[in-house]
Amino acid sequence: MRIAIIAPPWLPVPPPAYGGTENVLDALARALKDLGHDVVLFTTGDSTCDVERRWTLERHVGVGAPGPVDELRHAIAAYESVADADVIHDHTLTGPVYASSLGGLAVVTTNHGPFDENLAPIYRALARRVPVVAISAHQASLAPDIPIAAVIHHGVRVEEFPVGSGDGGYALFLGRMHPSKGAHVAARVARAAGVPLRIAGKLLEPIEREYFDAKVRPLLGGDVTYLGEVGQADKLELLGQATCLLNPIAWPEPFGMVMVEALACGTPVVTTPHGAAPEIVEDGVVGFVRSGEAALAEAVADAAYLSRSACRKLAEERFSARRMALDHLRLYERVRSGELGLSSAPAAPGVRRAAPSAPDVATPVA
Repeated sequence: MRIAIIAPPWLPVPPPAYGGTENVLDALARALKDLGHDVVLFTTGDSTCDVERRWTLERHVGVGAPGPVDELRHAIAAYESVADADVIHDHTLTGPVYASSLGGLAVVTTNHGPFDENLAPIYRALARRVPVVAISAHQASLAPDIPIAAVIHHGVRVEEFPVGSGDGGYALFLGRMHPSKGAHVAARVARAAGVPLRIAGKLLEPIEREYFDAKVRPLLGGDVTYLGEVGQADKLELLGQATCLLNPIAWPEPFGMVMVEALACGTPVVTTPHGAAPEIVEDGVVGFVRSGEAALAEAVADAAYLSRSACRKLAEERFSARRMALDHLRLYERVRSGELGLSSAPAAPGVRRAAPSAPDVATPVA
């Protein structure tokens, strides 16, 4: 199958450091290629993903950039470039809106964010012409009036995540500096547990700096250390040596790649019951899902006794890039056949016309 993946223009694929969506797209594109499919990734010119790549923007735009014009320019160029693909998997926001006006294209899109007051109206309008993928059952549950074509969990190339010893003697917080991610809570929890904490995360945008200065910086010192944003090699080392990943999220996070990355390294996860966390962390087996700082502190102390091999096994069985790719292929076949989606607008010149879509039916495949 000829599969086109359209990445957002905000970061290269894969990203040099922070970038959950871009890491997912890198893993998905390479896994599809490994399975024998013809994959083209429309991204930015500074991307290095090991598949055929095309672009119109030489460099990524940057997270937090104003960007609607850049993204639309990027998306229009993408559809001009990959219109001959059997299936187009678009991960931008403006691209599927543009595609729905073209007609005849087998397009699917994934919502990587929450179905909130900003995104829900957009996907509600899109879903009757472009099949929408949710990345967790919890995320999909927040959009009961939006037809969801499939629920497909993210995955990682587990073989590229070495299993660590966990003997570093510290808990790790890994994520961008934002109140909803809870670095300040992690600092208090680790201190209450008597376990040193290392904090690594993005600190670039004004809102991130404001939060860090107000809530996190006052807690640094002694047993709590901020390391800055780290690249892939340093991230894997930190995860592998950590006693646990401490991930006290305070919002309905649609997925949570950092938890899967930790499990792939054999590292238990201590988290809160928000968003998709309970779908990822099997409580008492590969981590603990707890509410309240006291319960989280107790869980951090207990995490050292959990099986690191069980963490790795769960990552291999449920969150591999291969599993993610196979789930997507099942969906792509349904889209390609005309069972799902496809605009009823007139076909664009030179674009094949596909069969009309079936009624909207939510059919999870993962």
